[in-house]
Amino acid sequence: MNDKRDLLRSLQIDRASDEGGGGGGSLPVLIGVAAGALVIGAAAGWFLKPAPPAPPPTETAQAPIGVSRSGAATASGLTASGYVVARRRATVAAEVTGRVLEVRVEEGQRVTQGEVLAVLDATLARAEMQSAQARIASATAEIAATSADLDEAKRILTRTNTLAENAFASKATLDAAQSRVASLEARLNQAEAQRNASARDADRAGGQLARYQIRAPFSGVVVDKAAQPGEIISPVSAGGGFTRTGICTIVDMESLEIEVDVNEAFIARVSNGQPVQAVLDAYPDVVFPAKVIATIPTASRDKATVRVRIGFDQLDARILPDMAIKVTFLDERAG
Repeated sequence: MNDKRDLLRSLQIDRASDEGGGGGGSLPVLIGVAAGALVIGAAAGWFLKPAPPAPPPTETAQAPIGVSRSGAATASGLTASGYVVARRRATVAAEVTGRVLEVRVEEGQRVTQGEVLAVLDATLARAEMQSAQARIASATAEIAATSADLDEAKRILTRTNTLAENAFASKATLDAAQSRVASLEARLNQAEAQRNASARDADRAGGQLARYQIRAPFSGVVVDKAAQPGEIISPVSAGGGFTRTGICTIVDMESLEIEVDVNEAFIARVSNGQPVQAVLDAYPDVVFPAKVIATIPTASRDKATVRVRIGFDQLDARILPDMAIKVTFLDERAG
């Protein structure tokens, strides 16, 4: 308590000392009071300063995609979610069972229709092809030799006929010449049949050999590589997990479109050719214009939805298969 009294007493102004000092002690006090007044005035001015006026609104330079300034297309309020899908997507597999010798593609690589994607070991098929070709060559040689013998036999038969007419050749000699011509003709027909059969065998072996080169069924982009050199590949699943059934998966990027499920209660608000705004989850600030291609004429009992196909007006490199996407259906109205 005494400390507080001493503190208050120290704050009192000593009038006697001021009078005795001729007023020299009052100057610092006046300066402090003036400085305090200036500080208080500045603070009050800062707090009471009016707020600056709001900037004038700026006009948007470009209307959103799918919405015209004249109001030709407006959002109908119907939205749906779905995925980007490829209408042409194929897992390329072999038609025969064999060991992979070479895989010529990688993920992300573009391929053209008919391009060789992989090569299988075709040792047995190649041997069968060579055997068929050898049989063709043998039959061709047999045909040439038989044809020469047949020509000679026909000349002998002609001379024999002439001699027999003049009684210079016996009937037995004439019959033998005729028999030889008939025999050679039969042998020639047999050789030609063998050559034809060998040619068909060669065609079949060639087709079988071509199956050991796996080609792209259409142009597209490889999105998955499933086999490596040295693995066994088969058109059917065999051998447990040690046998592959596919080489790679190809997607035709020109066939990308959107599939969404629309609640069946609102499907009447969707029509073919209707404009749509599509926004990928990966690019929420980019709007891709699109149109309704078709409404699949069946509904899902489990989800009470109808599937709708939507096509992009223009494809973009940012659009990839299986991306999640949201669409807004627009109403077309006269401007």
